[in-house]
Amino acid sequence: MTSLLLASASPARLATLRAAGLDPAVLVSGVDEPAVVTRYGVTEAEDVCLLLAKAKAEDVAGRDEVPEDALVLGCDSVLAFEGADGVVQVLGKPADADDARARWRAMRGRSGVLHTGHWLVDAREDGSGATLGGVASVTVHFADVTDAEVEAYVATGEPLAVAGAFTIDGLGGAFVRGVEGDPHAVVGVSLPLLRDLVREAGVLWTDLWAARG
Repeated sequence: MTSLLLASASPARLATLRAAGLDPAVLVSGVDEPAVVTRYGVTEAEDVCLLLAKAKAEDVAGRDEVPEDALVLGCDSVLAFEGADGVVQVLGKPADADDARARWRAMRGRSGVLHTGHWLVDAREDGSGATLGGVASVTVHFADVTDAEVEAYVATGEPLAVAGAFTIDGLGGAFVRGVEGDPHAVVGVSLPLLRDLVREAGVLWTDLWAARG
């Protein structure tokens, strides 16, 4: 039997996987994200999220407490947003409430691309030893929210805990007009992409359903 081990503290990722029929264990990585990005000098959004997803998965896969039947999944999301100056910013979680307010005032009525990196490590004793990843990218169209709505949303604390200062599976869902691409990726894990990675590692997606019991 093969199990999935999620190297992320994100409750939204865990809930998405559970709703899809999986029941992963969770072991949070201890990766210093800014240090990893600085070390490798990556600047493009797709490269940043994939690098961090890989770092998280490999950090957890190297621990002694990883089950012998585990596939380890690391994920990371960033928002690529073109500011008024034409410069594309790579945005993770806001630094604080002021940062979240500033982002929403810039993003409202406009669009950005959320990139979610996925990295899978086959840590099974008799597994393929595969270590592979991919990026799911989704265009997000933001509603033209008012200053009062921005203030109220930031006051909830929700945007402080998520990449890009928004999510579609919570209070922020009403402030997103639509998405182009896999909506699961906006929540933090693309199920179609993960299925492809699992299959490349030699495991059937439906075998992970069976692991629930």
